[in-house]
Amino acid sequence: MSDRKKLATPASKPTRRQLITGATFALGSFGLASTRVFGQAPEEISHSAESIHLETVFKASRKRVYDALTDANQFNKVTQLSAAVQSGMAPATPAAEIANAPGGAFSFFGGYVTGRNVELAPNERIVQAWRAGSWPPGIYSIARFELVEQGTDTKMVFDHTGFPKGEAEHLVEGWKTNYWAPLSKFLA
Repeated sequence: MSDRKKLATPASKPTRRQLITGATFALGSFGLASTRVFGQAPEEISHSAESIHLETVFKASRKRVYDALTDANQFNKVTQLSAAVQSGMAPATPAAEIANAPGGAFSFFGGYVTGRNVELAPNERIVQAWRAGSWPPGIYSIARFELVEQGTDTKMVFDHTGFPKGEAEHLVEGWKTNYWAPLSKFLA
């Protein structure tokens, strides 16, 4: 019996050597076969992907910060204070929309920013699949807001990854002028 036939049998398990060298191996009890060659495509790993890491402190409790970012009525007030709306670059209406549940959709700045809430850990963390309207279709990044208590204040540790190359500087400026500055004003 050939090695391929042996590997395709559900009861047969591939050896470590077969997996490492890319031999065909069985997937589960379905007898499906796949070939995988490890370490032969160095272009699969990016060593130059851009990411954003920002930390800022808000003079408010974690609950107030979390609520301002996840409640549509409150976040609409935040966006009204943003540089984008104040300058007329983004429309003041329609209002911010947030489905405050994991998997729920959101839309800000007249629909220019859209996405879904991936994880909502009340008063602790918000993780969103986030995209700008100018990006190619189907491109979503991950925005992660971690809320850390600092006495009566809240430190936000923010990480943004997976956005199109070349967008980092524009996004950093947008986060600062359209999220952090108006959020600070709203919470004051």
